[in-house]
Amino acid sequence: MPVVLLHAFPLSSAMWLAQREGLAGRCRVITPDLRGFGGSVLDEEEPSLDAMADDVARLLDAEGIDRAVIGGHSMGGYVTMAFCRRHPERVLGVILAGTKAGADSEAARLARERLAEAVVASGSGVLVEEVLPGLVGATTKARRGMVFGRVRGLVQAAPPRAVAWAARAMAARPDSFDTLAKLAVPALVMVGEEDELAPVPEARAMAEAAPDSRLEIVEKAGHLIAVEQPEAFNRIVAGFLATLAPAEA
Repeated sequence: MPVVLLHAFPLSSAMWLAQREGLAGRCRVITPDLRGFGGSVLDEEEPSLDAMADDVARLLDAEGIDRAVIGGHSMGGYVTMAFCRRHPERVLGVILAGTKAGADSEAARLARERLAEAVVASGSGVLVEEVLPGLVGATTKARRGMVFGRVRGLVQAAPPRAVAWAARAMAARPDSFDTLAKLAVPALVMVGEEDELAPVPEARAMAEAAPDSRLEIVEKAGHLIAVEQPEAFNRIVAGFLATLAPAEA
């Protein structure tokens, strides 16, 4: 079963190392770099999550895959919901981790624009102050120095132009609760109990909106569940995939 995992902002597909290793025996794990991050190219197209979603569809075409489980963390979750809007016939199941279905408030949109301008003007170092603190939970900050250091390195490696492009794309995203309500496939919603960016009530609302969904709250994890608690993340995803296998078989 092909499973596409889309990374968080402002990281790259490198965040999925533990998933590529831990889930490899259960499914075909595909972890692309979203536009401009990691090894991917950023063109001159206007910022848009739809463009990122269409990139994923082209990737499936290139890999000869008709349908796949599509999942995303944070920004990757936004792209996943955009993919569900644009290519619903290609979705076997949905995984949404540390993300939100609601659109940005005006204050949040302005904050993203300020971040975009700051990172272009001053480089990715600004992300260490503005973004990094919210990416991991209190337990990771206090007890998992190596994990926090790894996340810091991934943040520092983010290309400024890609960061600005993605921030503006996220600011322009629509409300996706209608998208969740129209899902015709099972959905897994996952949230870290210490997540302050996309907290538990947001995840619960998403799970309630989707017709066939399950909500998993991961203890001692913040926003980046897959990095902070990779064993728990992999176990939950494997259990979800097992529920899809009989129907697909």
